[in-house]
Amino acid sequence: MIDAHHHLWDPSRREYPWMAGTAMDPIRRPYTAGDLRAVTKAAGVHATVLVQTVSSEEETAEFLATAAAEPVIAGVVGWVDLTAPDVADRLAALDGPLVGIRHRVEGEPDDDWLLRPEVVAGLSTVAAAGLAFDLLVRPSQLPAAAEVALRLPQLRLVLDHAAKPPIAAGDWEPWASGVAALAARENVVCKLSGLVTEADWTGWEVGHLRRYVDHVLAAFGPARLLFGSDWPVCELAASYELVLDAAIALTGSLSDAERLAVFEHNARTVYRLDAGGATSSRG
Repeated sequence: MIDAHHHLWDPSRREYPWMAGTAMDPIRRPYTAGDLRAVTKAAGVHATVLVQTVSSEEETAEFLATAAAEPVIAGVVGWVDLTAPDVADRLAALDGPLVGIRHRVEGEPDDDWLLRPEVVAGLSTVAAAGLAFDLLVRPSQLPAAAEVALRLPQLRLVLDHAAKPPIAAGDWEPWASGVAALAARENVVCKLSGLVTEADWTGWEVGHLRRYVDHVLAAFGPARLLFGSDWPVCELAASYELVLDAAIALTGSLSDAERLAVFEHNARTVYRLDAGGATSSRG
């Protein structure tokens, strides 16, 4: 199995603005490659994709160095300033198994941030470098994401956390329509990740997630879904192993071949991971 979405961090070395507030106290500690090895080995996961946590090229360079030294990390989704005029040079300067770029679009107050001309130009450069782009968006930002997918058909887009469905509140729209519209773009895939923390952290059950997962399965199909743990964020609501167990249960209707696609092959294809579990920023 490949875990297509997890993080590492150290609050003693770097600030994480999204980690503000006492609710985040349970995960406000260092999570290291050693911790990652322990949870993935116990769960039977043989490769992972490490994803950026802050808007920092320094963090990306550190992650690439960590991945180069840690066999379980097959690739890194990093960060560069997409609005910079020298995006191509910044990407070329990143040495290591870079497989994608992400910006925390959910934190942008402008729902149409992705459609700004300088951002579209930056995303076009990401595509030209052979990299994927991870979409971290709120439901209200899904229309802009769908428009970007239409304008840049050459760009592989990966929707993180199924656009954060409002599971705890039990709401449905506009999330459901936005996901369906985005899924109509064939250059978009979706991560089955981050759902337990969109549910009630202390009272969630697999059944609470099912309606939302079934919608994503119907919209994207198993050929365009990837499993991701969102560890260690998931620990706010569930252990690594519980998250994996929930994902397996929620995909129980799939054939063995379809499950293999969701839990391994799609991540390898989308992020262009080679047989040894590594690639380069040249894709």
